[in-house]
Amino acid sequence: MPDSFTHLHTHTEFSMLDGASRIGEVVRAAAADGQPALGITDHGN
Repeated sequence: MPDSFTHLHTHTEFSMLDGASRIGEVVRAAAADGQPALGITDHGN
């Protein structure tokens, strides 16, 4: 089994009143942490 982790529920600045993270920052943080993927699950768009 691979030794990796992937967030499957992430809200960004595009989820009104629910997320404050900017997509670029989230992607850079995930890449720096060695995550092979990222699930962005904004709502209301």
